[in-house]
Amino acid sequence: MNLASLTPQQFLDRHWQKQPLLIREAFAGFTPPLTPDELAGLACEDNVEARIVIEQPDGTPRWIVRHGPFTAEDFAHLPETHWTLLVQDVDKYVPECAALLEQFNFIPSWRIDDLMISYAAPFGTVGPHIDAYDVFLLQAAGERRWAIDPIPESTAEITDIDLKILGNFKKKSEWVLAPGDMLYLPPGVAHHGVADSECMTYSIGFRAPSDAELLADFAGWLAQKADAGGRYADPDLQLDEAEAGQIASSARERIRTKLRHYLAMDDAELDRWFGCFITEPKPWLVAAPPDEAIAAADLIARLRAGERLQRAPAARINFIPGTLFCDGNAYDLPSAAADIAPLLASRRSLSWADLAASLKIDATVALLTDLYNAGKYYFND
Repeated sequence: MNLASLTPQQFLDRHWQKQPLLIREAFAGFTPPLTPDELAGLACEDNVEARIVIEQPDGTPRWIVRHGPFTAEDFAHLPETHWTLLVQDVDKYVPECAALLEQFNFIPSWRIDDLMISYAAPFGTVGPHIDAYDVFLLQAAGERRWAIDPIPESTAEITDIDLKILGNFKKKSEWVLAPGDMLYLPPGVAHHGVADSECMTYSIGFRAPSDAELLADFAGWLAQKADAGGRYADPDLQLDEAEAGQIASSARERIRTKLRHYLAMDDAELDRWFGCFITEPKPWLVAAPPDEAIAAADLIARLRAGERLQRAPAARINFIPGTLFCDGNAYDLPSAAADIAPLLASRRSLSWADLAASLKIDATVALLTDLYNAGKYYFND
């Protein structure tokens, strides 16, 4: 991948979360892993998040949003122009698309959310909007015209539609992207893409949890840690402690003490919560266990025979020293097995040569066996 002749560090210093960057021929000669028909087929499957957005320039309402799963008949009745199909998390279903994300490994993998692919008929668009996260917009096929406003005067959105569309978008810059071109946009940049011709666009989006999301999950984590039988108690209640209807200072202090007890977490416990939170998959993307569980000895034998362990496309793996996180679960590692964590987090495919030294450690063998039996890995010869 080309970053407009910038090194990854130069890109991070000058553009990441700072200013847009147009990159011509970022992927010279790019060949899309999926055809439009294959993308439409994926949008027809259960548990695949897909939408069709239709713009009616002279209609009421102007915008129509339909949610999948779709059928072949749905596509047969679409107009010739002014519509877009969007499919989320394509990397979780198509290994070739997951491999594309490795081109962005200069960004920490826990920050990468998904690869969304859109197909647009001529003049197809989802309207001008603002994303709350960073995004790389890779033109995969055809041409799309992008207009941006880095600092929009108004962020007011059109009401009464199932889309977040800006009501008063004013373009400041505009480019036409051809196959292989890419546009990087930091959060908060208003942008509007319109297909000049039949086209496909790959959107690489990043995780940027809101404060509300962090706090909501953290509260759930605290609730799981709480004493299930614990309740408010006041055995020393005094008759004249407060006027009728008043919440006495002693009662308020009991509540403050109880909550502070649960909030008094050390850094290690906070790290453990965050590792589980940030690797938690969407419920419909949780990997299914294999039909038959594998024994540790059989796993080793198959690796030795030349089969490769392949990470399930939907599995999210990250680590902090001493702990591996996979799909919302934490696996504590003894020091002897610590080297396996960066290997699992950075590689999607593992051979006997990659793992031979690690497989001498019982804890590593047990971990790999557990991950395989949970559906996080499968054998690919």
